[in-house]
Amino acid sequence: MIIERKWAMPNRHTFLIKPIQNFVLAEIAGKDVVVDPFSGYNSPATVTNDLNPDAPTDYHMDAIEFLRLFGDNSVDCVIVDPPYSPRQIAECYRAIGKQVTATDTQNGAYISKIRDEVARILAHGGKAIMCGWNSNGIGKTRGFVMNRILVCAHGGSHNDTIVTSETKVQQSL
Repeated sequence: MIIERKWAMPNRHTFLIKPIQNFVLAEIAGKDVVVDPFSGYNSPATVTNDLNPDAPTDYHMDAIEFLRLFGDNSVDCVIVDPPYSPRQIAECYRAIGKQVTATDTQNGAYISKIRDEVARILAHGGKAIMCGWNSNGIGKTRGFVMNRILVCAHGGSHNDTIVTSETKVQQSL
């Protein structure tokens, strides 16, 4: 496994942070179908989705419903860059006029469902790239092996952004 640490100014648009952009572009190179359920404004994916109807994406759906559009083992790569905290979830929902509930901001179960869908749709040998404040990724119990981790420090009191790249090596256990 390769672990790298880079420094860059923070940006709410994850894929505009140069070390993260470089990491993701290197990991998706040669992949035909790259899916991003939380695309925002700058995703390099080939099939994009974001709840915000103003985002320049192919779809504007709930991320789980979007991932359910794809058949089992049908995707080469999935990029997962969800809101990282309850505050970020609330900000995203409020920005599009959606009511925010305690269930929405307690996202452990929701992210677990996202991981299950990623494991279902990725083909054997496919890559899962996950951004956040931890290095959990999709996980060994879902049939993935960790290949590479980028820790992107932002200085000051900002949390690091952690980006993982895993390969699907078997069906979920």
